[in-house]
Amino acid sequence: MRILQRMKFFLILFLCATAGRYAASQDLVIEDAKVYVSPDAAPLTGATVVVRQGKIAELTTHPVKVKGATVLPCKGCVVCAGFWNTHVHFMEPKWYDAAHAPADKLEEQLQAMLTRAGFTSVVDTASDPANTVALRKRVESGEVPGPHIYTAGWPLFPAHALPFYLDDLPPEFRAQLGQPEDEAQVDALIERNRALGTDVVKLFTGSYIKRGKVAPMSLTLARRAVEDAHRNGRIVFAHPSNAEGIQIAIDSGVDVLAHAPDTVKGVDDSLLKRAVEHRMTMVPTLKLFSGTDNIVEIRAIVKRFHDMGGALMFGTDTGYLTDYDYTEEFRQLHQVGLSDRDVLAMLTTVPSRRLGVGAQKGTVTKGLAADLTVLSTDPDSGDPIAFTQVLYTIAGGRVIYRRAGAAQTGALR
Repeated sequence: MRILQRMKFFLILFLCATAGRYAASQDLVIEDAKVYVSPDAAPLTGATVVVRQGKIAELTTHPVKVKGATVLPCKGCVVCAGFWNTHVHFMEPKWYDAAHAPADKLEEQLQAMLTRAGFTSVVDTASDPANTVALRKRVESGEVPGPHIYTAGWPLFPAHALPFYLDDLPPEFRAQLGQPEDEAQVDALIERNRALGTDVVKLFTGSYIKRGKVAPMSLTLARRAVEDAHRNGRIVFAHPSNAEGIQIAIDSGVDVLAHAPDTVKGVDDSLLKRAVEHRMTMVPTLKLFSGTDNIVEIRAIVKRFHDMGGALMFGTDTGYLTDYDYTEEFRQLHQVGLSDRDVLAMLTTVPSRRLGVGAQKGTVTKGLAADLTVLSTDPDSGDPIAFTQVLYTIAGGRVIYRRAGAAQTGALR
């Protein structure tokens, strides 16, 4: 009897969790599109994508009519799996008290920051989880149109070594930034984040305490943090800064380098090879460094890592960078020498697999979540900023962004 009661309880929880998503989703027909099923597959031309109850119900090259569906005429446009941005921050004051902010205001802010650029999933690599988890809940309920949000919550720093560029943060925010001195403090900080509803862990294995000076995280404490995270099924991102920060990330078992190193001395092929052998993924965030004197060297590190077989994910540090312009990141990736298909993989399949949801999203495949990004310019055109030309952003079958003037018809009868 007790087992049946528990099963009923969990069924109710599941129905409550999914009710908002299905209520917000739409039946859609995207007609006459060029579809990139995955970065490795030949695109389909003249294709139709049918979306029902938040899932891709059909992908065909034949015309399809679905009663009651909204039609998105798409001749000349391109459909890709929904884009990921794996390095963002919900740390600006406008996200404070996200639990109570007007829904239309949050939608407008999410569009300006993310969804107008095609992002259907994002990884917040440091913020106040009281705001970010509340925002995520309102998105998941269907109240606020937005991307799926993974969050690290409060990051962990080396002891007594907060980055100098955080000096302007409000004192109450700075007081929450963990700087563990022993393993017990690491355990407590990781558990605090977990209890608040976070999904990943963020470590500063190298922290700029002043310009040009990096304080490393203790390897013992980094290992403890990674062990705690992995024990609870969470992956770990690290801000490395320099060669020593990368070395600590490797030796502690970190999964993702949240930036390319911007202090490049000592970042040689031997170190990069070790990172690749440990199956680390890198988020280059090249726009962040684009104004530095050594951007050419930073791009060369990204290229060597990629050529050695290292996986790359797209990420921009948006939210710390507040201009929300993505064109420079794509230009920088083009200058690295990455192909359009390499960049598409960074935006879709690589992050989906790294975050453990490759069986649910990341390709335009029947049965997967209808997370889709629709472009007006074909990435194969050779235009490095084609990926910024977004017509529609569709998350879980719901159109969460539509460019002004983009065609659509009402429901079919």
